[in-house]
Amino acid sequence: MTTLHDHIQMLRAELTSFHLSHRERAKIERELKQACVQFAAKCCDGEAPA
Repeated sequence: MTTLHDHIQMLRAELTSFHLSHRERAKIERELKQACVQFAAKCCDGEAPA
């Protein structure tokens, strides 16, 4: 099972590919943005403000 962090890293790696159409690149970028938001929300849930 992959973690959210692993998923983000895989999406970033996919974006380095030169063989992506504009549609594929846009889809990956949207998915990456959504995963980053989820990761940030998950990281900030249990932390007290500094």
